[in-house]
Amino acid sequence: MIRGHIIELKPNNVQANHFARACGVARKAYNWALYEWQRQYTLDKAYRDACLASGIEMDTKKLNKPSQAKLRRELNAIKREVFPYMLEVTKCAPQLAIMQLGDAYKNFFKGLAKYPTARKKGRDDRFGLSNDQFAIKAKSIRIPNLGWVRMKEPLRFDGKIMSATISKRGGKWFVSVAVEIDDTIKKVVRTGKIVGIDLGITDLLVLSDGTKIKAPKPLKTNLKRLRQLNKVLSRKKKDSKNREKAKTKLSRLHYKIRCIRQDSLHKITSDLVKAFDVMAIEDLNVKGMVKNRRLSRAISDLGFFEFKRQLIYKANEQGKTVKSVGRFYPSSKTCTNCNHILGKDELTLKMRDWICPSCQTKHDRDLNASINILNNATVILTAA
Repeated sequence: MIRGHIIELKPNNVQANHFARACGVARKAYNWALYEWQRQYTLDKAYRDACLASGIEMDTKKLNKPSQAKLRRELNAIKREVFPYMLEVTKCAPQLAIMQLGDAYKNFFKGLAKYPTARKKGRDDRFGLSNDQFAIKAKSIRIPNLGWVRMKEPLRFDGKIMSATISKRGGKWFVSVAVEIDDTIKKVVRTGKIVGIDLGITDLLVLSDGTKIKAPKPLKTNLKRLRQLNKVLSRKKKDSKNREKAKTKLSRLHYKIRCIRQDSLHKITSDLVKAFDVMAIEDLNVKGMVKNRRLSRAISDLGFFEFKRQLIYKANEQGKTVKSVGRFYPSSKTCTNCNHILGKDELTLKMRDWICPSCQTKHDRDLNASINILNNATVILTAA
């Protein structure tokens, strides 16, 4: 099992400038490789089409056949003359960036991701390090061509260090260290409890035992300040120092919002995994839900996908089970007492309570849904 530990760094001005240059080198290498990949692919396509149109047998030796390994060799051959500044930082910055482009193309051809796009300054400020190019000792990490940089905390995990990524978020520098750890399931006390979980907007979670959990909704809380900072940024002159300061303030607020949301979800999912052996959730189409203009901001603020991701990986670590009910199962419209299903227009989003026309049972919409989810979840999402 590979786990990542993100640790904030405390670089001085010289070290921060070095990180910025390394990010620029990684970004340049990635964009150069992306352009070269597209150019070589276009030439190959034109040659194939010409051979097909002329009825000539194609000579495979004339094909470029772009790949990340080939592009890395090409960059190494020209960087001393064309990009001499790349030699000022670790060789991992450009090389791993091109390898990441290769992974992006693989995921695209497998249908797992969109077509790779160019990296941008201020948005994609990161560079990678292979495990033989850095070292960690207590609260410090050694970076090639730079030296030791202080960290805010030591590495939590014991195991084989696989790689590291230096990145900038909210005006701060972080290192994400990937560590291969023992994947044996921790010994935990079984509670024997099971629960159904209904995700919502009014309450983030409604459990089948009647518990309701609110979400902090950090985006909604900070929306006014966010709009103010966006307005200030839009009025600054491009490429000016004041614009950079305004951008940093905005980035810090976005980072604060993300941290509040992540912290809340981590606490909620950890408590659920400790309290229950089996958890049933619904298979929500989050991508489709955010297309609703009235609800998209609220749904994005809650982090439904992140909740599901955290719950599954933590349940796997603890040997617990997460089940899912079908996406189209009418959990809110089905009576838990007699299984009567309401019609399409009989239950609107504004109706939080309803009375079953068949058995006259009064239902709390979300509590009724969570009980139905618990009783009908069949798809197991965790490892056996």
